[in-house]
Amino acid sequence: MTRISRKFGMAVIRWILLKYGYEITRKTPIGYPSETSKCRERLAKFCTGCGVDLGAGGDPITHSAIRVDLPEPYAHVGTYGVQLAGDAARLVWFEDEVLDYVYSSHLLEDFEDTEGALKEWLRVLKPKGRLVLFCPDEPTYRAHCTATGQPYNTNHKIPDFTLEKIKKILIQGEEKTRILHEVALIDEYSWELVVEKLARSIPPSGI
Repeated sequence: MTRISRKFGMAVIRWILLKYGYEITRKTPIGYPSETSKCRERLAKFCTGCGVDLGAGGDPITHSAIRVDLPEPYAHVGTYGVQLAGDAARLVWFEDEVLDYVYSSHLLEDFEDTEGALKEWLRVLKPKGRLVLFCPDEPTYRAHCTATGQPYNTNHKIPDFTLEKIKKILIQGEEKTRILHEVALIDEYSWELVVEKLARSIPPSGI
């Protein structure tokens, strides 16, 4: 009887934790693996301090990442719930320069205004904060889907979405950055990029 009561009690605790976005142990997602699961060993080391995972889909880059997603995420690849629900291209919860990192996996390509999304993500980073991106090379991804029969994600908005395109936007942007890590093609059809936000130079007084 004691064993049954204890088992029932743990089930209630697990239900409460899952309902409010936590879990006792990380579970392996049912179905297909998250894109983040492919790059976690390489990119989690850049996601330290206080930061966000945009479009986490239930499987954040780290346990401590603040999870931002749609109220009803279209990707369900893990057991973590949404903490901040809304538009990941408008981080209205955060003031300027308050986060140590912004991580996003296979999300940036879903926005038509790529430049606007990047500007917003850099806005909330502290100087020396890190923007950590794992994204599809769109031409390679489309070819992969055609060759393998993998369903194509129709949320992708930019046909020529590539690493070089994103680097060009960053170079031309108001916020200056430097590249800490980049891989042009990895895990069949993806690329990864980590940039550090640089502090703005302050002109000498009297100028």
